[in-house]
Amino acid sequence: MDAEGITHTGTYLAAQNRGFRVNFGAHTDRSVMVYGQTEVTADLYEARDAMGGTIIAEVDGVTLNDLDTDAPFVTYLRDGTEHRINADYIAGCDGFHGPSRQALPKAVLREFERVYPFGWLGILSDTPPVSEELIYANHARGFALCSMRSETRSRHYTQTPVDKPLDRWSDDAFWDELRRRIPNDSAEALITGPSIEKSIAPLRSYVAEPMRWGRLFLVGDAAHIVPPTGAKGLNLAMGDVHYLSQALIAGYDGDYSLIEGYSETALRRVWQAMRFSWWFTTTMHRFPDQTPYAQRMQESEIAHLEHSQAAQANMTEQYVGLPF
Repeated sequence: MDAEGITHTGTYLAAQNRGFRVNFGAHTDRSVMVYGQTEVTADLYEARDAMGGTIIAEVDGVTLNDLDTDAPFVTYLRDGTEHRINADYIAGCDGFHGPSRQALPKAVLREFERVYPFGWLGILSDTPPVSEELIYANHARGFALCSMRSETRSRHYTQTPVDKPLDRWSDDAFWDELRRRIPNDSAEALITGPSIEKSIAPLRSYVAEPMRWGRLFLVGDAAHIVPPTGAKGLNLAMGDVHYLSQALIAGYDGDYSLIEGYSETALRRVWQAMRFSWWFTTTMHRFPDQTPYAQRMQESEIAHLEHSQAAQANMTEQYVGLPF
């Protein structure tokens, strides 16, 4: 991150093809780092290898056992042979579709969910970013986002129905639609090119409670999903890691209070991030049943952000990442 990350001290918001900048530095001493999640993953694998750790991949039938005892264990199949890992504690960092959350008893697990009636059509292209910082655009035709991976690689998104086939979106059709939604000066400066990756991602909000049961701790996407608006998913997962690491360190020193309180502590931050992602998503996107009145309310909310330093301070506090 120090060598390759891109530091941002602000972001742009737009409505009706006109934008303005929210200056993080005017409200906080923190900034935002643009650094791809795939790069974070590569760094973690490299660090694990340097520690001499073992990474076991390509397994089937992962099962969590005896979680409500002081001797939990995990079994899995590899090459047709069952293997077993004994543990003191199990960290379920296995994503939304992994087995960890499914191991909680149905009588214990509480789930909260909102599925949004649209998705993000995203493309990756070897073109320079249209702006030095991100542009979030509200438009009557739908949301748009101009982002980047580096100084020469861009990531752009437009709101689209999730049931519209991906192959109906040619590169030219995407670029034309993006231009319609972003500020006019950005549309004129936009450099286009062939996509090297294209996909449609559905948007949802999801929280599982509790995040701890017995010796199992849920971490990251195994416990919660936020819409990508504002990019809080990885930040939120790292918060879970922070709380769990502190709890386990204290536990092995004989203090089990942080272990007992892990779920409550983590969920406080989860719901705060969930609220921000919900607010930012509902402010910037057009909903299928949206009336002209609702559209004007969104535009008025964005205008309030432009002219109110208090509103910008509130947004900045959450956008740069809530404190641990």
